[in-house]
Amino acid sequence: MSTEAVGHAAFLRHLDRWAPAALRRARRATVVLGYDGSDPHLAEQTVRLAGGHAARLRGCRLTVLVLAEGTAELPARLGAAEAGLPAEVAVHLMPGPPTRLPVALRAAGAVGAPVLSYLESDDPVALTAAAAGRAAEALVVAGAAAPLRTALIDAGFALATEVELIDADRRIGFGTGSDRSLEELKESLWASGSRFRDPYGDPLSPAERTDPAPLGRALLEELSRYGPRTVTELRRYAVTHTAYRAVDAVRVLSDLLDSGQVTRTPQEGRLGGDVLVTAVRSGA
Repeated sequence: MSTEAVGHAAFLRHLDRWAPAALRRARRATVVLGYDGSDPHLAEQTVRLAGGHAARLRGCRLTVLVLAEGTAELPARLGAAEAGLPAEVAVHLMPGPPTRLPVALRAAGAVGAPVLSYLESDDPVALTAAAAGRAAEALVVAGAAAPLRTALIDAGFALATEVELIDADRRIGFGTGSDRSLEELKESLWASGSRFRDPYGDPLSPAERTDPAPLGRALLEELSRYGPRTVTELRRYAVTHTAYRAVDAVRVLSDLLDSGQVTRTPQEGRLGGDVLVTAVRSGA
């Protein structure tokens, strides 16, 4: 599966979860596609998903903004997808690169509403515009050299992660303000079966039971740098700073406890979010 296909599939799955929650919360929301338009299927599926959710939530307003650099096929395909849409859905197709996103969002009336974006660009102007939405989230596909997590944080997202795909010279990043969205998106990427890079640049193949050693080393290094951390903080570190998932962090922490490399406070009970984890110093 190509990088773009992985990104498209992850975005559509996330949109399916995001749209009803955003519309219930704010009654209006905007979905952005900023890409070259070469795959009309992405725009079609986005419009159809938007229509399905808006039809079930009457009185809401969902805008789909397609910002594409142009393809002859896209307008006709979008027109067919728009047929039969409920009045609650508006579709806008605008030509141009992702740098036009600030203008496009203002023209679409997206100010002050939740915004979910799919961007095939790490341009800071586009990322900053995508982050300006109220409860904004963005999935970004860019070249492997692009430090997407840093770019997303700099743009204004409170939380961000990225994965580097081994089989393509690309990265996929995600910015949000929600731990839950972050964990769901990471799970979605793992479901694609793609191969990522672990924290030390080695191949990481998603499987039912992945090699815990690289994540264990990374968590121990984090504890050595900053001292004791809660399980919640270590889960978040795994999701934001590595290709691993939150569930992997919990499994690794259990292994580290069993091997005596870390201790926990309190010593008994479930390994929950408020449990404090401390690295055991060598020779201690």
